[in-house]
Amino acid sequence: MSHKVTLIPGEGIGPEVAVATKRILEATGIKIEWEEIEARAAETGGKGPLLNTAAVESVRRNKVALKGPMATAVAGGAPSVNVALRKTLDLYANLRPVKNLPGVKSRFENVDVVLVRENTEDLYSGLEHEVVPGVVESLKIITERASTRIAKFAFEYAKRAGRKKIHAIHKANIMKLSDGLFLKSIRTVAENYPEIEYKEMIVDNACMQMVLKPEQYDMLLLPNLYGDVMSDLAAGLVGGLGVVPSGNIGDEAAMFEAVHGTAPDIAGKGLANPTALLMSSIMMLDHLGERPAARRIEAALESIYREGKHVTQDVGGKAGTAEFTDALISALK
Repeated sequence: MSHKVTLIPGEGIGPEVAVATKRILEATGIKIEWEEIEARAAETGGKGPLLNTAAVESVRRNKVALKGPMATAVAGGAPSVNVALRKTLDLYANLRPVKNLPGVKSRFENVDVVLVRENTEDLYSGLEHEVVPGVVESLKIITERASTRIAKFAFEYAKRAGRKKIHAIHKANIMKLSDGLFLKSIRTVAENYPEIEYKEMIVDNACMQMVLKPEQYDMLLLPNLYGDVMSDLAAGLVGGLGVVPSGNIGDEAAMFEAVHGTAPDIAGKGLANPTALLMSSIMMLDHLGERPAARRIEAALESIYREGKHVTQDVGGKAGTAEFTDALISALK
């Protein structure tokens, strides 16, 4: 069976890790027809780079996308293309599995937690304006509809994946209406899944607990902003964003992406680590029903890291992108 997939290489090291990931996927024998396209449109009208509508149309048509990292300006500049893609395509569920890779230095062992983050609303939506000079208002939007559907996604995922416990993360002690509605919606859904233990935890305590006893967590269910913060925090427990995958999933389409930075300082030097995008492509293969190929890549990746001879500099090795990729393809065979 052949699959048609939109490929958004991204910026900085994005094109390099995209090429490496494509090579590895091709080595499995899986037939993928790539439709390669840029997500950022050309700069127009002095408004800065905007979302490329052709990229949106491509993902809508193909239903699946693989995306490299893209930069977002801080405190100014154009809006985030990453957020725009997720909102435009209604990719409401951000799925972030965080697990130790053998050989990657970490203060923690046996970390195995899945974070499910609502992707379309909350403060992270960027709905803000200047009321008067020196006064800015940001709007936190929480709806019953979005909270209910992300809860259903999380509990259904737990059921399929054999996960036993979900913590809902909130600040409802202070934001009683917004985070209160988030919790109320989840509690209603949780009643339909008595086999899955449901717990709640305030976000500041949850962050402390994450770096004290991460093994207590199985799955976390979070609104958008807390989810962004805690998913990166969790990644730090296992070696950073370079060794964790991410998927953005909706009812009509899914986009799997590397969420690390664009690393412009090493772009074009053949030093980039393709692991995050490769791990995201493993999630993509599972989504496409290609589980045997996904498990083969997973096993080969773990063997490369366990051996440690062909890993890249960011994880303590000496290999470049090409050497890492060649070694993994050899491991596949």
